[in-house]
Amino acid sequence: MADSKVPQGGDASRRAVVGGFLGVGVAAPLLVACGSEESSGSGESGGSGGSDDAAAGSSPSGAIGKTSEVPVGSGRIYKGEKVVVTQPVEGEFKAFSSICTHRQCPVTKIEGKDISCTCHGSKFSIADGSVTNGPAEKPLEEFQVTVAGEEITVS
Repeated sequence: MADSKVPQGGDASRRAVVGGFLGVGVAAPLLVACGSEESSGSGESGGSGGSDDAAAGSSPSGAIGKTSEVPVGSGRIYKGEKVVVTQPVEGEFKAFSSICTHRQCPVTKIEGKDISCTCHGSKFSIADGSVTNGPAEKPLEEFQVTVAGEEITVS
């Protein structure tokens, strides 16, 4: 019978431990990089918050905030929900995807009457999501807004 090398208990355990540490060393940074950040409620100019993590064409659902969080003549970007809620005139609320239609970057600011994507400079109207400055050629996707008391729901 030929000699076959059977790993000793210590050798197999050592390999498993070293392999496990190497796996953790690679996987841990990847897991951290894939984490998401929720909206903090703080805003950029115009009372908006930052936004990201949205896939174009996906619609948020459920209550996302309060009417008092959305300034008249401006809006707010809800980061975790991937949505922009605007109030172009008092009592009229609109909701749009926070993903730019040009290259799918998240919009990051509301400046005056424009929702701005700082990736390539596209701007969209707070009133209807239409393009006010390219390179984007398509408006932001619009969502249905329901206001019940102070609560804003987007679907």
